[in-house]
Amino acid sequence: MEETPPSLLALTPYLLSRVGKTARGRIIERLSARELRLWHMAVLAALADFGPQAQRDLAARLRIDPSDVVKVLDELAAAGHVERARDPADRRRVTVTLTAAGRTALADLIAETTAVREELLAPLDDGERVVLHALLRRLFAHLHEAD
Repeated sequence: MEETPPSLLALTPYLLSRVGKTARGRIIERLSARELRLWHMAVLAALADFGPQAQRDLAARLRIDPSDVVKVLDELAAAGHVERARDPADRRRVTVTLTAAGRTALADLIAETTAVREELLAPLDDGERVVLHALLRRLFAHLHEAD
């Protein structure tokens, strides 16, 4: 068995990177079994949480390049998870709406992600999980503000 150098284990960014890589890999594996990716889940979640949105607003909200959002939306539309329509008042504006199938898909993806959470956080008790989540939310907010 390989032993991780203690000097690396003393570095919080290293630990965050390794745990994050493992979490991401496990989530990607579960989503790819459904022929979906993390960006698909992000778009579905944004539409579920904030309602129909202009395509360009969705790109800005999720910090995704607009051309990448088009690709993700093409895939989601082909699967019946979203619908797109031109705004009659401004034909340049495309509004994206979550479908019932998209809500079902999002619920499935959240269940898959929750299963990954349970695997990753198995060594922590409920109180530790709450604290970890709160600390991660604070870090996320700090980094999000800095962008």
